[in-house]
Amino acid sequence: MIDLHTHTLFSDGELLPSELIRRAESMGLRALAITDHVDISNIDFVLERILAVCRELEGRVKIKVLPGVEITHVLPADFAKLVAYVRKKCKAIIVAHGETFVEPVNPGTNLAAIKAKVDILAHPGLISEQEVKLAALNGVCLEISGRKGHCLGNGHVAKLARAFKAKLVLNTDTHSPENLITRDQANRIARGAGLEEEEIQRLIKNSEQLVADFFHDRNLEKKGGRK
Repeated sequence: MIDLHTHTLFSDGELLPSELIRRAESMGLRALAITDHVDISNIDFVLERILAVCRELEGRVKIKVLPGVEITHVLPADFAKLVAYVRKKCKAIIVAHGETFVEPVNPGTNLAAIKAKVDILAHPGLISEQEVKLAALNGVCLEISGRKGHCLGNGHVAKLARAFKAKLVLNTDTHSPENLITRDQANRIARGAGLEEEEIQRLIKNSEQLVADFFHDRNLEKKGGRK
């Protein structure tokens, strides 16, 4: 299991980063991204602290831990600016809080996030065909969500992703310890969204590729091989 969408008490989660990491490690997760909610008010505060714990634990725990953010409830017009800011500041997984059924997300958020080329568009609800086509073109992964409420759009997302060859990933959007899931639970969520075994394997590979790309690019930056 790889989970690239989780939260700590630095936004609205319940756990310290270290406890979240340890709980995920104890459940056998191979990689975890900590992606606390951000807007312009707290983006530096959150990134600084998540980067610190990732640096502190790298090589000392079995699980791979990736720093990240979830850009949340910002105006669609501001997405490109915030994504560019994060990309310039550090290597991180960028998740966008999509147009879920269960929160009053601004219309146009899905499209703005895809145009800004975030890594993952989380729980995008009733995303349109044109938006899914653009996500496929821009390499943006669409999320199959394990979280209550957000998961209501999973079937729709899976159907359009299949039709237009968009990439899928499966994440928990963990806020509490009980939100973390095993690989078997993830498989059941994926099957419940209508995915076939071959599609589930591709979904897993998409998460693996995001993790591999993160560490490859980050290592290049360390060596001065990336401008």
